[in-house]
Amino acid sequence: MKDVAEYRDLSGAGLSIGGYLLERLQDHGVGHVFGIPGDYVLSFYTMLEESPIEAVGCTREDCAGFAADAYARVHGMGALCVTYCVGGLSVCNSVAGAYAEKSPVVMITGSPGLRERIHNPLLHHMVRNWRTQYDVFEKLCVAGAELSDPLIAYREIDRVLAACKRYSRPVYLEIPRDMVHVVPNASPPYSLPNPQSDPEALEEAAEETAARIRAAKQPVLLLGVEIHRFGLQDLALRLAESAGIPIAATMLGKGVVAETHPLYMGLYEGALGQAEVTKYVEGSDCVLMLGTFMTDINLGIYTANLSLGDCIYATSEELRVRRHHYHDVRLEDFLKRLVDKAPRPTQTPPPAPTESSEREFTLQPDEPLSVTRLIERLDEQLAGDTVVIADIGDSLFASTELTTHGSTEFISPAYYTSMGFATPATLGACVARPEARVVALVGDGAFQMTGAEFSSLARRGAKAVVIVLDNGGYHTERLLHPGDYRFNDIQPWSYSKLPELVGGGKGYEVRTEGEFDAALRAAWADDSGPSLIHARLTGEPSQALRKLGERMQRTVVGK
Repeated sequence: MKDVAEYRDLSGAGLSIGGYLLERLQDHGVGHVFGIPGDYVLSFYTMLEESPIEAVGCTREDCAGFAADAYARVHGMGALCVTYCVGGLSVCNSVAGAYAEKSPVVMITGSPGLRERIHNPLLHHMVRNWRTQYDVFEKLCVAGAELSDPLIAYREIDRVLAACKRYSRPVYLEIPRDMVHVVPNASPPYSLPNPQSDPEALEEAAEETAARIRAAKQPVLLLGVEIHRFGLQDLALRLAESAGIPIAATMLGKGVVAETHPLYMGLYEGALGQAEVTKYVEGSDCVLMLGTFMTDINLGIYTANLSLGDCIYATSEELRVRRHHYHDVRLEDFLKRLVDKAPRPTQTPPPAPTESSEREFTLQPDEPLSVTRLIERLDEQLAGDTVVIADIGDSLFASTELTTHGSTEFISPAYYTSMGFATPATLGACVARPEARVVALVGDGAFQMTGAEFSSLARRGAKAVVIVLDNGGYHTERLLHPGDYRFNDIQPWSYSKLPELVGGGKGYEVRTEGEFDAALRAAWADDSGPSLIHARLTGEPSQALRKLGERMQRTVVGK
C-alpha cells in the first residue's frame, strides 16, 4: 500500500482530486470502502486499492450499500463505491434506507469523463441525460456534488463529508473519470466545520428542562436511534444515573444502552410492547425523548399515548420543551449542559419496572423448533462482544426479546424495513468489528434476496453466524393479510448447503430444539469462518409479530 502523499503529481503541486478524497475519508475514520468496480470508476478503484483504505468487494451493489450502512452504524461513517447508473441506480434502495434511518454513508460513483460528453454521444450505462443519476441521489442524500470543477473540488469534498458527519445521513460524490487524477492549481487550507449551538437558546432550553425534571413526579428517559448515531450513549447514561431516572428505548433505538443496566426498563412500543413499560412511560409527567423519531413502528402502530405537554423532544434537527421550540441547539451540547446541571426530582418517583427477569430456559430436545424458543435459546448465548443484526418480519419482532449486553450491539432496519438487509449488513459489521461475534437473524424470503453475500463472509473468513428462519415464505404478510395466497410462497432452498456452494463456512440444518442447540454451540466455537444455520420452524409466530398483525390487518386490507 502507498502513503497518500504518493498521489501527489510529479511536480509536487498537490493532491489529485481522487487522492484528496481518499485522504479526507481517512480523516473521518473510514478504513474500508464497499462496492463493485466498473469501467467509469476503475481509475479511482486503482487509486483506492493502492491506498491505506481497503476495498471490500461485494456480490451486488445494493449489498454493498447495506454493508456500508451497517459499517457506519458500528464504526461512525461508512462508504461505498460503484460505477455509473447500472451500479449507482442499483444502490438506491440501500442509500434510501440509510437516509431514513440516519446512517452516515458516503456514496462514491464514477461517471463518463467530461471530454467524452462532447456532442452528447449515447455512451453505455447512460439513461436520459448526464445528470439523471445525480438528480436521483439528490433526493436520497443530505448533500452531494459532482467533482467536475478543479477549482472547487476540494471545497466540495469537505462540504459534503462535513454534512455526512453533521446530519448522520448519506451523501453523494460523483467523479467523472477524467477528473480523478486532475491536480487543482489551488489548494485551499482544510478545516473541518464545527457548528456551534446558540449559547442563549442552549442555556434557556437546558434550564427549562432541568426545572421540569426537578418538578416531575415520574420522569422517564426515552432513548432513540440518534443516541446511537452520534455516540451519545455515555452522556445519556450519565444523565440517567445522576438523576436516578429510569430508561426506556424505542425499537429503532434498541441496544442503545446495555439492557442489563439497573435503570433500563425495556422497549416502549405503545400497546404492542410490555404492558408494565407502556404503563410507566405513558404515566410519566416528564418524558425526555432523546434522539427519538416517532415512526409508526416506534409508536406501536399508533397505539402510543403520549401527551405533548409532558414531553421534551430533542433530536439533531429539533428541540421542543413541551410547546416551546428552541433553534440552533445541538443535541450533544444540550445533553452535556443537562448533565452539568445534574437535575434530580425533588420527590422520589414510584418504582419503575427495571428488574431484569432472568428467564430460565429448559431445553426440550425433541420438540419442534419455534421462533420464540429459538430466541430464548439464543439469548443465553449472547455476551458483551456480540452484535445482533435482524432483518425485518419475525427476525426483528422476535429478536426484540433478546438482551443486549453493550451499546450499539443491535442493528436492524426497524424504520425503513427493507427485506434483505441482514446478510450484507453482517459483512459490514464484521469488517468494522472483526473481533466481535456477529449473529444475523434473517427470514427465508429476505435471505433469497441477498443471501449470496454469505460468499463475501466466507471469503474474509468472518466469524459470523447467519440463522435463516425458514417458515416457508413471506410469513409476516400472511399475518397482515390472512388467506391462502400463493404470492406469499417461495421456492424452498437447501440453505445449509450454501457454504459448500461458495467454498467456505459450515452449514447446519435443524428442526428441533436439541438440533438447534447443538448447531449453535458448534457455530459459536468455530472461529475459522462463517456458519449458516437453516432453522426449519413451526408456523407459530412470536407474540410481538402476532400483535402487529392484528393491529395492521384492517389498514393493509383497506376495508
